[in-house]
Amino acid sequence: MRNIIERAVDSGQFDWLQRAVEAAGDLLYDWDLATDKITWIGSATEIFGSDDASGIATGESFVNRINPEDVATRLKALSDHFADAKQYDCEYRIRSDHGTFCWIHDRGRAQRTANASPGRMIGSLRLVNARKQHEARLERLASFDELTGHLNQVRLREALEHALTYSRRSEVPGGYLVIGVDKLSLVNNSMGHEAGDAILIEIGQRLDRCLRSSDVVGRIGMDRFGIVLGQCSQGQMARAAERILQAVRETSFATNDTNSDISVSIGGVAFSEFCNTAYDVMAKGETALKQAKRDGRDRFVMYRVSEQQGEMHRQNVAVGNKVKEALRDHRLQFAFQPVVRAGNKEAVFHECLLRMRDENGEIIPAGVFIPIIEELGLVRLIDRYVLDLAVQALIDNPTLNLAINISGLTSSDQSWLRTLSALVKNKPEIAHRLIIELTETSALTDIEESARFLSAIRELGCRVAVDDFGAGFTSFRHLKTLTLDIVKIDGSFVKNLTENVDNQLFIRNLLGLAEAYGMETVAECVETQEDARFLIGEGVKYLQGYYFGRPSMETPAPLTIAVPASIVQSAG
Repeated sequence: MRNIIERAVDSGQFDWLQRAVEAAGDLLYDWDLATDKITWIGSATEIFGSDDASGIATGESFVNRINPEDVATRLKALSDHFADAKQYDCEYRIRSDHGTFCWIHDRGRAQRTANASPGRMIGSLRLVNARKQHEARLERLASFDELTGHLNQVRLREALEHALTYSRRSEVPGGYLVIGVDKLSLVNNSMGHEAGDAILIEIGQRLDRCLRSSDVVGRIGMDRFGIVLGQCSQGQMARAAERILQAVRETSFATNDTNSDISVSIGGVAFSEFCNTAYDVMAKGETALKQAKRDGRDRFVMYRVSEQQGEMHRQNVAVGNKVKEALRDHRLQFAFQPVVRAGNKEAVFHECLLRMRDENGEIIPAGVFIPIIEELGLVRLIDRYVLDLAVQALIDNPTLNLAINISGLTSSDQSWLRTLSALVKNKPEIAHRLIIELTETSALTDIEESARFLSAIRELGCRVAVDDFGAGFTSFRHLKTLTLDIVKIDGSFVKNLTENVDNQLFIRNLLGLAEAYGMETVAECVETQEDARFLIGEGVKYLQGYYFGRPSMETPAPLTIAVPASIVQSAG
């Protein structure tokens, strides 16, 4: 860069260079490390608050402008660059003449002397305030509700999970309240959404004032708040609910120069043996809230377990204990079902379907016990076991490509993600042969959280797939949000496909979108030659179903599965 400056000065084109740099929004510097003198080219106004940078003519005076919290970051970046010529590229805050700090992006390269030591540093500064503000907003939105400033649903669920764990470990009571604003839709329709938003903000503030500092408040829906009450008995929970009801009743809400009388209904759940996960607690809270609204609103209802529910829970616990025993005795095993490339004879990967052997060696399918362990909160334990089992199978069989399913709970479990990272990071020979499948309904529960989770998996080198696609019916527009490698078409759209024109249309639309987004497609539950012929003709890339192979407890060897010649010819 120094040669460019010298040539520009010598040729009388310095003004042109100055204007070009200003147009690019950069401020160039030439820092002589021996004399500590800095020469600037470009406009310094945006960064320093004044176009006169003569007061920042040395490296020392420049460092004095850097936010004290960021000095170490910049120093380390420079030291690393000087030591081994790594790219110098860092961001930090710098103080302007007005006393305010702005974010800058600083990148450059050292020019070395004859003895290879750094003699001068040449680089550029660029203002990145807008991007930093956008990143901060996105980071805040990942945890907080934009309207009320309280925790969002994901973070409240995490707080509830922590409270449940602490309650069990320490044997202390706790509970959860869900507050629904009564008839908020009438306010929105008659007075506008701005009035409804004002009411929600005010209710959130009243909740803060009438609860303990240790209680956690979050907004979980358009008209609902959730509250996690740690170390709280049922009696204390009822009194907290009554304080909330009274806080909303006591004064009207000012909206559009008028006063509106608003009420809320509250459902409560006390932590107990029937509450296994945060999802479970929140679902029970919604049930209690619905009952409060049915009973006339403006009241509190505690969730109660019926005798029938209690008996069912005891039966489920017995099944859960059997699953734990099977885990301990390594009686949870895979059945492998092939996924076949359409139009040739290859089984390109196998889906791992979990099975349990009972004490007598009989095989129990996952559909019998997976729903129960999900309800009991054991599914994360199972998902971790499945991951370990699959990676070990990939290590033992270098020709295998495997797909495993994970639950919606695991899709927000950072510990599972850390385990995956520990198993496959820097091991591309393992990672690229592992496919992680998440059901569509689980992915849509929190689309942004799912997108981050799936993106992290792909960064480790694994492929990701959405399973049972179409079961949610609202998900075409989410395909682009979720960065996917594979879309698996729900089997309900595949069975008897040749007789269902609507399903044929759905599959054609999906194939067009998948191709546009660069995603591969798998048709599940292919059971007949006619359905297979139609799917291959429409361009589905992979096929899975009894027509091509049933799940087998035998670990697949390198094999090819013959696609019937009639199908290959018809696709031709």
